Order: sequence, then structure tokens, then C-alpha cells
Amino acid sequence: MVVTGRDEVPATLKPDYNRASELKAFDDTKLGVKGLLDAGVTEIPRIFYHPPHDTDNGSASGDTQFNIPVIDLQGIEKDVIKRKKIVESIRDASETWGFFQLVNHGIPVSVLEEMKEGVHRFHQQDTQVKKELYTRDNKRPLVYNSNFDLYSAPASNWRDTFYCQMAPDPPKAEDLPDACRDILEQYSKLVMKLGILLFELLSEALGLNPNHLNEIDCNEGLAVLCHYYPACPQPELTLGTSKHADSDFLTVLQQDHIGGLQVFYLDKWVDIPPVPGALVVNIGDLLQLITNDRFKSVEHRVLANRVGPRVSVASFFSTGFQPTKKFYGPIKELLSADDPPKYRETTISDYVVYYAGKGLDGTSALLHFRL
Repeated sequence: MVVTGRDEVPATLKPDYNRASELKAFDDTKLGVKGLLDAGVTEIPRIFYHPPHDTDNGSASGDTQFNIPVIDLQGIEKDVIKRKKIVESIRDASETWGFFQLVNHGIPVSVLEEMKEGVHRFHQQDTQVKKELYTRDNKRPLVYNSNFDLYSAPASNWRDTFYCQMAPDPPKAEDLPDACRDILEQYSKLVMKLGILLFELLSEALGLNPNHLNEIDCNEGLAVLCHYYPACPQPELTLGTSKHADSDFLTVLQQDHIGGLQVFYLDKWVDIPPVPGALVVNIGDLLQLITNDRFKSVEHRVLANRVGPRVSVASFFSTGFQPTKKFYGPIKELLSADDPPKYRETTISDYVVYYAGKGLDGTSALLHFRL
């Protein structure tokens, strides 16, 4: 059911609505959501309508017990006591929220700002340049499109994205977009360095050798996704990103000042407010799988907004669609007679292919891999 403010009519039952053809018509423009806004739309196409219960903004904003943890990494390399406290904070956040914000993480504010500017430059460049880059071929070094799951998700999101797999085999420099080539390479190297540190801290939080998660190659792959959320004329009808959990080991996210990111916690949608210079970190499905549910991969979403464009940069620690023979299952050191394995082993690529094929349909891909 779609609430339009005028009546309640199931969009899929309207005789003139052929969702498949409208999806293809939108995709064939190769202009994305930004193209709709550039064309002056004042009403969003029906492919973007979400059911009212999905777009409901009943949140726990303003309640101090619902503030996601902010963890300060200042002094972590020199102060053993400080490091222990940080590990405890990360353990608590990973077991309960599945999310935390990081400050003093080592990536200069100037780099963060230039990365956001690079995302703006890419999405705001000449449409003909972007049309030539628009693709649904995940094997391309640069993938730019609107909604990776356009044809599988029950509703489309008000968002365009480009992404690059920056590790283990980074693209050639000439395959990266002119609009943000240098900053993308610089930012990726700094995020990889931060990721290696985070996997050390997460290993310690699990009571494992600090090198454990890095040694099993949780840090091997890095995909950088650069999202662009244009201003939306009817934000009450759609979402910037549907409710979902991430398919990777760990995500490091930079969001801009506009906000809209929410995490589902204790049956409430909780705002993750932008903190200047901070990065948002969240546990992905694969880390929940190998920790046998110790760490939680939690559902989150992004609201659509009349203000925009909003940009964010999500760095996914995963080799994604790249073929791999390495299998991941619950870490044996974490298992016991009282806590046997809850998941079967899988390769990263098999997990990601299943996740992508299912689309952001509101259910967890982890259920498919449970024993």
C-alpha cells in the first residue's frame, strides 16, 4: 500500500503500472536519480514508492540512552591502559549496537573533505561522461549506476552510486574517474591502514591473538562505494537506502553534515548524527558469521530528504564478487560444546552473489547460511 496523502492505492494494482517496463525505462536513461531531478520532476516515479511501514520515521532521537557509542582512538599506540579501554568499548559496541563512531582515527579532516568533494564532482559532471560509465557489469574497474539491486528489490531507492574495488587488485589509475582519481587512491590507502588497526582491536575484543582477523585475510579486499542522494520532492514516499545489513566483514563510513542514517536498535530507528571529522564503523554479515553471532551485523537505512544532495563514502572490507577459494565459517577458538557453530562455511563471493541476487528486501542474507 502506498500512502500518497490523497488516497491509498496499491501501486502494483494500478492498471497503467508496469513496474518491469518502468524500471527498464529508468535504467536505460543512464542518468540515475540525479537525472530525474535535473529534468525537474516534482513527483517521484512509482518505482521509488516504499510501503508506509518502511518509511515510518518513528525514531528514538533525543533520548540519551539511544546514542551510539563514540570511541576516541587518541593515544592507542602509546598507552596500554587506553588501548585496553578502547578494546572494551569496541567489544561492547560490537556485541550490542553493531555500530560505533570513531574520532581521532588518523585520517586528516582535509582528506575527508576532499573525498566528499570528489564524490560531488563525479556525480555533478557532464551527463554524457557519466552515461559512458553507467554499467551493471560488476567486473568493470569502475561501476556507476542507480540501485545495484534495481531489478530484484521490491522498491527502488533515491540514490546513485559509483564504486571501485580498491584491493587486493586496485584498478589502473586511468580506469579511475578523473573527477576524484587522486583522492580516491589516497583515501583508500588511509582507510586500509585504519581497517588493519580495527581488525587488531576486534581480534583482541574476541580474546584472540591481535593478528587473527588480519591473518585470515578479513582486510584483503576493500571496495569504496560513493553514494549520492539528491534532494527528494516526496521524501515521505521513499528511502535513500532500504533497511539492510552489510554483506562484508566491516564497513567504515564517512557521512556528510546532512544526516539521515539510522540504525535499528531495540525495535527503534535511532539516528546516527553526523559528528565533524568522525567515521561510522559497523559490523558486517561476514564478521557476524565468523564470530558465531558474538558481534552483530545490524540493520540500518538512510532516509530520503528534501535537502540535498547528501553524499557518503562507504568502505567495505570484502573481496566482493572476486572469485575466491577460501572458505569462512565460525572461528574454532570461539566455539564450545555450549556454543556450537551456527553457520555453514561459505566463500565471500558466494555470500555476496546470494546477497546481491536477493536485493535489499528487508530480510537478512545470514538466514540462508544458518545451520
